[in-house]
Amino acid sequence: MLRILHSLPRTHKFLLLPVATMVTVLGAQKLITTYHDHSQPNTPVESVFVPLADDAAPGVPALARTDASLTKTPVANAIDHASRLLDATRENIPLSELQASEIIDLDVIDSATASPVESPRALPADRLEAEGDTRLDEGARHIAIVIGTLGSGMLAADSVQASPEQTPVTDATSYEDYGIDSFDDVSFLPLEIAAQEPYVPQWKTHIINTGETFAIMAQNELGMGYSEVLALLDELPDANIFTRWRAGQSFDYQVDKNGKLLTLKMMKNIRDGVLINRQEGEFEIEAIERKGEPVQRLYAGTLSGSFARSAEATGLSSGAVTELTHLLKKKFDFRRDSRRGDEFQVLVESDMIDGETLGSRVLAVKYHGQRMDLTLVRNAMNDTFYTPDGHSLDPAFARYPFNGSYRLSSNFNPNRHHPVTGRISPHNGTDFAMPIGTPVIAPAGGRVERVVKHYAAGRYVVIRHDNGYRTRYLHLSKALVHKGDRVEMGDKIALSGNTGRSTGPHLHYEVHVNNAPVNAMKVKLPENTRLRGDSLVAFQQQAKPMVAALESGDTGTVSVAAYRHSDTGNDDG
Repeated sequence: MLRILHSLPRTHKFLLLPVATMVTVLGAQKLITTYHDHSQPNTPVESVFVPLADDAAPGVPALARTDASLTKTPVANAIDHASRLLDATRENIPLSELQASEIIDLDVIDSATASPVESPRALPADRLEAEGDTRLDEGARHIAIVIGTLGSGMLAADSVQASPEQTPVTDATSYEDYGIDSFDDVSFLPLEIAAQEPYVPQWKTHIINTGETFAIMAQNELGMGYSEVLALLDELPDANIFTRWRAGQSFDYQVDKNGKLLTLKMMKNIRDGVLINRQEGEFEIEAIERKGEPVQRLYAGTLSGSFARSAEATGLSSGAVTELTHLLKKKFDFRRDSRRGDEFQVLVESDMIDGETLGSRVLAVKYHGQRMDLTLVRNAMNDTFYTPDGHSLDPAFARYPFNGSYRLSSNFNPNRHHPVTGRISPHNGTDFAMPIGTPVIAPAGGRVERVVKHYAAGRYVVIRHDNGYRTRYLHLSKALVHKGDRVEMGDKIALSGNTGRSTGPHLHYEVHVNNAPVNAMKVKLPENTRLRGDSLVAFQQQAKPMVAALESGDTGTVSVAAYRHSDTGNDDG
């Protein structure tokens, strides 16, 4: 306590001296009161455990000696000193009875410093002899600290007797300065080691704003350079997903710890999208196609006006109407064969994704009219339509070598007279007036036999087909095949033009049977292919519930086995 007072400024000493005296007096008061209570009869005995030093001798230390021949212990001196201080609070003690060491003149002290208590063993021998060993040993000092703790009331219970469960317990503490450097093993210390966690990229969502472009956004948020953005767009199968996006659309992305793009996922619609991953500095692009739950629905209608408008009135999507119209046109002409009041039923399958219907596919159709009855079912094995008895709707040889309708500008005429000379000048083909660049398609499978440029015929192509027929295409602007190429029905082989001796843009189309030209618009073409054997049995098993749904006429959602395209199976036709 004196060391603390010595280390304080002079003004603080006068302020703290009464407090220090009061703490000491209260400690002595508690000790004496405890001793007095224990002297009374029928007083419960309380035990106080006092930790001793490691080298202390066994036994209970004497707090006071009655034998005058023995010197008082340091603890006894402390108690005696505390008792005298307690008496001083009750009555005056003559100055003559006070020892000189108990009088402190603070004005005499100019400066003072506090230092840790040095162990007597650490002092040199000459200092011990000169100064005398007036210090408390470590065991006595520890006991004095415990007694002071008791005197301060830290371990005292309430004045009212409480149950053991209600007895307050003080917080434990330590008066030693444990320096980490003085220990070899510090595993018991609650040290907190900050471990460096690996970087884990998080998914973020970007919502497109009005007028925002991918090139600028990628540089600002994805850490991409302008040239890197252009290279990525060139690699995409459909760059419109980023160049023609709309405000309000969004995409998800991840960046690395340096802010550079790692992964980007952009959905064009609820089903189709693209996934971009950066691998070793290069971008890998993968198409996303979500598979929904297949749902079949039956639509029924009556022809009133055009077939397309009548079909749309039933609730069919525009895509389904287009597919249906193109399908039926292969069999009959709506202008010539359809009549008002004709009935039709259409079975459609769609993908249901998040409550939204996508990807309508016509599974089956039944047309009942005044001039024609026709039922067609899609075959899952080759994605081709057949009648219920297995006949294909697609001919083995198409009548026209193009899609759409174009005006027939000159018929096949082997006896045509030349308008100037008047001599016979046969016209061995059929001319169709069409704009330059119109795609020309192969009417059947075969192999390209010639690709030639002629002064009169212009650029032309000759194909030998599998059934022995030959076809020729004249006045082309560009050939899309080479000699020896294999083509299938529907493949693009050329673009129409106006080359050679021609009076205007058109396609001259010829069909040769047994090396002789025939009228392509009237010649009997090879019959349709049909299913046979196991392929027919499998198709009819698949078509049975679809035909039953068409005949039921119950519109709305129907229970039909889900159609799924498969590459297995063969067409024996």
